[in-house]
Parts: sequence; structure tokens; C-alpha cells
Amino acid sequence: MTNPIERPALPDHLCADPRSPHHVAAVFEHDIGILFNDKERHDVEEYCISEGWIKVPAGKTVDRKGKPLLIKLKGKVEAFYN
Repeated sequence: MTNPIERPALPDHLCADPRSPHHVAAVFEHDIGILFNDKERHDVEEYCISEGWIKVPAGKTVDRKGKPLLIKLKGKVEAFYN
């Protein structure tokens, strides 16, 4: 019998940017998915389940450092492992 892979609990607030205090590297070792208003999103850069928002890139617009500008969308947020 195979052992299930040990996965860390998904945090309430998670960010993909490694410079953020909300970045948890152990979570990104596994595939995670985000449901926003019951639809799966693949472009989420940051989320907060308790406050009900996600941040996604605003098209192809970038800031002066070359990072995409993010917009905040409010709604129902669920995170899960694939």
C-alpha cells in the first residue's frame, strides 16, 4: 500500500511572489487549484479565503519593474490540492 503524500495545510492567505510575507514555499511544491465564484482560475497570484478576494494580472500591463499589475476581485474563494 502506498503512503499518501504529506501536504501542508493550505493557508488562509497565500501569495505566489517569494518576496511576500504570505508566500509558503512548501505549498508550491504541489499543484494547487483556486475556485473563484465556483469557477476554476489558473491566473491567481494571491488569494485570501477569509476576506473573499483574489489578485490576478490586469491584462498585459506591467509596472516599471516588469511585474504584472494586479487587480483585486471579490467573491467566494476556495483553495484545493489537485
